[in-house]
Amino acid sequence: MNPNPFGQVLVALVTPMGADGEVDWDDVERLIDDVVTHGADGIVVSGTTGETSTLTDPEKIKLVEVAKAVAGDRAKVIQGGGSNETAHAMDLYRQAEQAGADGVMIVTPYYNKPTQAGILTHFRMIADATDLPVILYDIPGRAGIPIRYETLLRAAKHPNILAVKDAKGDFAEVSRVLNQTDLLYFSGDDANVLPHLAIGASGLIGVTANIAPRPYRTMIDAVNEGDLATAQAQHKALEPLVRATMTHVPGTVATKYILHGLGRIGSPRVRLPLVGPEDTEAALIEDEIALVRGVDGLDLSRFRPDRNAAAGGALPKVHGTTR
Repeated sequence: MNPNPFGQVLVALVTPMGADGEVDWDDVERLIDDVVTHGADGIVVSGTTGETSTLTDPEKIKLVEVAKAVAGDRAKVIQGGGSNETAHAMDLYRQAEQAGADGVMIVTPYYNKPTQAGILTHFRMIADATDLPVILYDIPGRAGIPIRYETLLRAAKHPNILAVKDAKGDFAEVSRVLNQTDLLYFSGDDANVLPHLAIGASGLIGVTANIAPRPYRTMIDAVNEGDLATAQAQHKALEPLVRATMTHVPGTVATKYILHGLGRIGSPRVRLPLVGPEDTEAALIEDEIALVRGVDGLDLSRFRPDRNAAAGGALPKVHGTTR
């Protein structure tokens, strides 16, 4: 297996924004410091959870710079997102490397639905464009296509492609790839972190870890030490929080809603076409939160959700990807 240059508890960071939809850089700094202080050793900026689709390239690069400044040597900083245009993705990741990123995460090209040969070419050309270690992001629910087993075997031969973030949930395939390559695996499904770890995954890239990184640190440490009982206890304690975060609305929306309710970010606002939870959705999130017990480092007595602040979505002053 490859050495792990990414960390084990990686937070798929939300991008805090003000009510006008502009990035709140002070909140970005506070959130990064908070999650790193409480156990994260990796930060993925401008990924799916970070609203990569509606961030500009300058914002994505500034997120790397800010994360590096705040995290220092406490955590690795990974540039997420990418593009479904190969040339654009190559350029973005070159900029990320210059900005100090420790690695990049390449999502399967979405919307254009290339063949597996096209996917492999996309990955290889981006991996050739930077000296940084690469995580491939397999998320067919968003990309529309999976990275097939045979494609993973071929991609694993590239010296820069070291890992996969798996949001596909085919555990038999994960085991098969782990048996036949040196690829590291990271769980990309918050509900299945422990099952992924149990079959040999190296860590997680999690959304719920924005809210509660410490129990994931405990879970990872327990698995590393062969302490299944402690890992199971963390899994059980996290289950209703994961359900609150990942079930009723997009994870970005629910995470910002919960973080704002806890007073950890100044606004729960997301950029259109994402919108805040409607009343029925907010009620479901709040009902799940009421079931959370014993999550280390999470004080829900301070939870004061604000449905009005979360309503709707924002149009930023500068829109679209700029190169």
